Amino acid sequence: MTTEPLAPATTEETTAHLPLVQHDPWLAPFEPVLRQRQQRLEHRLAEITAQCGSLSKFALAHQRLGLNYDGRRRGYWFREWAPAAEALYLVGDFNGWDRQATPLTRGQDGVWEVFLADKDYKDRLTHYSLYKVHVVTAKGGKDRLPAMLRRAVQNPETKDFAGQVWRPEQPFVWSDQKFRVPNFVREPLIYEAHVGMALEEGKVGSYLEFADQILPRIQAEGYNCLQLMAVMEHPYYGSFGYHVANFFGVSSRFGTPEELKHLINEAHRRGIAVLLDVVHSHAVKNEAEGLADFDGSGGQYFHEGPRGNHPGWDSKLFNYAKPEVQQFLLSNLRYWLEEFHFDGFRFDGITSMLYHHHGEGVGFGSYEQYFGEDADEDAILYLQLATTLVRELKRSALLIAEDMSGMPGLCRPIEEGGIGFDYRLAMGIPDYWIKLLKHTRDEDWNLYDLWHVLTNRRAGEKTVAYAESHDQALVGDKTLAHWLLDKAIYEHMHKDDPDPVAARGVALHKLIRLATLSLGGEAYLNFIGNEFGHPEWVDFPREGNGWSHHFARRQWSLADNPELKFQYLLQFDKAMLHLAKNNRLLTAGPARQLNLDTANQVLIFERGNLVFVFSFHVDRSVPDYRFPVPTAGRYRIVLNSDDAQFGGFGRVDAALTYETFQEEGTNKLSLYVTSRTVLVLARV
Repeated sequence: MTTEPLAPATTEETTAHLPLVQHDPWLAPFEPVLRQRQQRLEHRLAEITAQCGSLSKFALAHQRLGLNYDGRRRGYWFREWAPAAEALYLVGDFNGWDRQATPLTRGQDGVWEVFLADKDYKDRLTHYSLYKVHVVTAKGGKDRLPAMLRRAVQNPETKDFAGQVWRPEQPFVWSDQKFRVPNFVREPLIYEAHVGMALEEGKVGSYLEFADQILPRIQAEGYNCLQLMAVMEHPYYGSFGYHVANFFGVSSRFGTPEELKHLINEAHRRGIAVLLDVVHSHAVKNEAEGLADFDGSGGQYFHEGPRGNHPGWDSKLFNYAKPEVQQFLLSNLRYWLEEFHFDGFRFDGITSMLYHHHGEGVGFGSYEQYFGEDADEDAILYLQLATTLVRELKRSALLIAEDMSGMPGLCRPIEEGGIGFDYRLAMGIPDYWIKLLKHTRDEDWNLYDLWHVLTNRRAGEKTVAYAESHDQALVGDKTLAHWLLDKAIYEHMHKDDPDPVAARGVALHKLIRLATLSLGGEAYLNFIGNEFGHPEWVDFPREGNGWSHHFARRQWSLADNPELKFQYLLQFDKAMLHLAKNNRLLTAGPARQLNLDTANQVLIFERGNLVFVFSFHVDRSVPDYRFPVPTAGRYRIVLNSDDAQFGGFGRVDAALTYETFQEEGTNKLSLYVTSRTVLVLARV
């Protein structure tokens, strides 16, 4: 495959502008690059079709490579791509870990293979058998985990990982045939979760425990998407699952592949779609467990030399120009979609993929940065292949990109000049909230800045808004609740405690979340436990904390305790999600500002036929606050953050009906607008 710079498109090609350029004329100077990206994709798809018949067939490498049972020949094939290796041997408990007993034969395409017939191995190579592949290179021999390993297990004493044959007698029986994403997810309300830290007990939680204990909570709270982190096997638990070693391996810390299937099947039964947090932006550099220098060439899956190392993540970077790497990663997507019925992916670290500089220390301020020599065209081609493949396999799948650069067209269809994702994460919003709480007094909040940050996104490209995710909850930072409440989160959360710091924190927590939901995008995300103001950060067991699970858990008992204020935050979270779903808020188009009053710190806007009245003032309440509304009629309050059920002071009577009146030729309403409150009104 060529990795040469993109050539300009011909005059004939540019006569009719791409839809992406028609939508954003500032892209016109870069249309040749957009068209060349399309052409490069078409050329690569033609090559793949000529080679394999189709893109979806190209993404079936996992059915050939690795350990696969051949029912017709009755035995196991083991195949491994290692073109620079000198010899390969399959080793395991089935042959006494003899590194010479089971050699593989090299094929012309650099794939080594061996067949293990049942007549010789039926009683030795069985369910639960452990194995590795011994790879001999010019640098010597090493035991490695196969690249397409489906299951890796760790020896509790030696901490060594080995592959495990996984072929249960009874395959998992799915019962989710009637589940369809569009029927249950009209607007994604995403619950980001980590299975291992989901329990209150100081231990690693399991897939089964998550299905039994956490899924009912997610359903009851009103979320319709579950985004699972750390499912792909990773050697270090504390990496949060982002240093992946075994891309096809279901993390055995949390249970078996069948137990993960049970979790997903149960989520579907409850009307919840399940997204996989997929990490194709980098890989762990470990050689014992991962893919680094697998065949001794110094590259193979990754770029050779310094380009193969991420400067900030201490990890390896894929060479997306290689057809075999494309096939490995695309097959990985197909495997998770088909084998485990995932409903889509949240692609991690997209910014790192899109640019040679990986976004490290770069501020994006001009269009040239998206289309110049810094753009990694090989990675962009891979992402186009990935979104194309997922659409072919599961048209309703959701594709979310974690990108902080704002690459134009990232979330537009490829035929329009885009890359094909559905949503991008609004990474600037949580950064804004944290910065505001750290550096600005409540009295000095700038509502113009707030409006700009929450509404500033590319038109036509859908966004996942969030006030905080796992990134803000990690040790070294603090959750919004912790920034707002500080030590009061431990000392003043009894429901009858009048502490002003706690009252302020509870009030602003609600306002921040509803402002983010109602203004920030076309989808919404919450990290596990943050919906009720979880008091503590996330810190996985490590040497520095004595290998403790104390901060790698979720304290559900706080939200369930009727004597504590955490319940109020949870109830408000439920209410705002209910409001959003019932009114199709996130599919209603962008909000329209009606009033921005810096003197009273009041922001009013309309979205989805609802009127949102935010007062961020620290202490001023206005009894006859008049403001314009788009439509005459009678209005009632459908959500009031100051209600007692949400830990408020109950200063506004929710039973009242408000009728518009004419003033200066404009339809207006008059409300009692209380401090640190949001009122949401709907026409009766």
